[in-house]
Amino acid sequence: MKNTAVKVLLFASVLAPAVVYGQGSGPTTATIITKQMIDTINSQQQDRATSDENAMVVDLGYEHFSVGVIHLGSTRTPRPAAAAAPAGPPPEPCGRQVASVPADAIPGGITHDFQTEAYYVIGGAGTAFVDGYIVNGRKSPMAAPGGPNGPTCGGAAVGSYKVELKTGDIMIAPPNTVHGWADIPDHVDYLSFRPSQQVMQAGWINPRIEALVKKK
Repeated sequence: MKNTAVKVLLFASVLAPAVVYGQGSGPTTATIITKQMIDTINSQQQDRATSDENAMVVDLGYEHFSVGVIHLGSTRTPRPAAAAAPAGPPPEPCGRQVASVPADAIPGGITHDFQTEAYYVIGGAGTAFVDGYIVNGRKSPMAAPGGPNGPTCGGAAVGSYKVELKTGDIMIAPPNTVHGWADIPDHVDYLSFRPSQQVMQAGWINPRIEALVKKK
């Protein structure tokens, strides 16, 4: 983050719901994520082309709620590609399978099966795209207990529309809603809020900030 002044103090007030959802009433304490925690994660993302890390995953009883911070570098002057991961089983197809991808399809579209994803841009700007549908997609599972995302479908997006997002803007993509970035001139950093159907491990804390978390 280019010395971005992130003045963020997030209070996730966690109240016992009036209705029991099969997971018990959930916790009755608040979770605090400080600016220092967000800065600690984000400052270590800046030398990467793409970095997406949750800070914490909180159990609300009826769902799990995670807060993360993402850094994306320029799409116009991309960094060299990282080394390819070892070959594994072929990914499962997802989205609409077509013989020919439409010429106006936008690469890099994703949808998340069981979670909403909200962006709050804290630095930089870019052109995002939303809605439409994925063609010739490939499934990716959740890689770790802390995500950053649950099961995801990624591929070319068809029928999407583009929107400019800058510092202070918010975008919300419900489950199975296409979203992605079409153009980032320099960089974009944003917080991500992800409520989900118990997808990620409740109580997970990013190792980068464990020392900063006040123990009760």
